[in-house]
Amino acid sequence: MKKKITSAAFALVLILAGISAHAQDGWISLFNGKDLSGWKVGANASSFTIVDGTIQVAGPRAHLFYEGPVKNHMFKNFEFKATVKTQKGSNSGIFIHTAYQEDGWPSQGYEVQVNQSHTDYKRTGSLYNVVDVKETYVKDGEWYTEYIKVEGKHITIKINDKVVVDYEETDVDKREGDMKNKFLKSGTFALQAHDPKSIVFYKDIMVKPLTE
Repeated sequence: MKKKITSAAFALVLILAGISAHAQDGWISLFNGKDLSGWKVGANASSFTIVDGTIQVAGPRAHLFYEGPVKNHMFKNFEFKATVKTQKGSNSGIFIHTAYQEDGWPSQGYEVQVNQSHTDYKRTGSLYNVVDVKETYVKDGEWYTEYIKVEGKHITIKINDKVVVDYEETDVDKREGDMKNKFLKSGTFALQAHDPKSIVFYKDIMVKPLTE
């Protein structure tokens, strides 16, 4: 009898340890799968809707900014990941270190590209206009994971665990035009609606804040 109790207790410890490890892995959800609580969009708000537990992006140019309570929507060093699915010809993007604005293309931060087959040759995983990925690593119509890590001045981007960008920011002083104010500082995340023909789905949007 004592052996059975001991075994049961040991099994319970393992289960609780597993739960604790999962709870402490640091990943925090930014999207509840039900509505856009914690997110804010300015012009063309109808470009973002909830469909089957996902954020459907479909409509004219618009940007959906995270404005929720996690880190007071101000992130510096972090790991970010989202599960994404594109349709043929779709174009979208995930902005980092950006800030809410009512309209126009975000003037702050970097865009990480979401595009398998749009006419723009800069494919999924590109650090847009900085490190442009020309290879296509996933297909339209299939779910994949897009991962972004920022630590100090270093940006790592993975598509389904494959590193496609490994970039150290050292050339900010040489930038001109629209890129002059796009550099690492701190800020929030945003999802892009690029054009009415681009339909993209996002779910499992997660962040793991790292030491500042």
